[in-house]
Amino acid sequence: MERWKRLFPVLCVMGCLALAWTQGVRAQPPADMGGWERGGAYDRLYDPQERDKFKGTVLDIKEVVPLPGMSPGVALLVKDRDGEEILVHLGPRWFIDPNTMGIRVGDKVKVTGAWAEVGDEDVFIAAKVKKGEHFEFKVRLTKDGTPFWTLSPEELAKERAGD
Repeated sequence: MERWKRLFPVLCVMGCLALAWTQGVRAQPPADMGGWERGGAYDRLYDPQERDKFKGTVLDIKEVVPLPGMSPGVALLVKDRDGEEILVHLGPRWFIDPNTMGIRVGDKVKVTGAWAEVGDEDVFIAAKVKKGEHFEFKVRLTKDGTPFWTLSPEELAKERAGD
């Protein structure tokens, strides 16, 4: 028993380091961003000067391909207070894991971002999704709309530490 008491703190630290390492690997953008790169055709659709927000309830979490040739992304289908269903683009699937992002079907959310016409569809490109008083899922910088998935691991860590 004494041996386990001495090993327990070491095992806890090792577990935390392993978790931090896997999160760091996840944050590293791939060499080919699959159409999600900063300044690309899709990114240029987001205009931070046209920020808007709305409240609603998450109806579904979907996989989307915003423009032909892009890698898949994650989106929410949100029913706003007027009953309108709005497709909210969050970001690339290789960056966002729907199972761990903290947003679920049925959640009441406040979404901040900008409207865009993608293909022939009006969508809302999110900067952040807020749930309750204490949870925010941010995917873009508020000041200029820079996608988090284009930040260096150091820049991303700094942004996440500021939350």
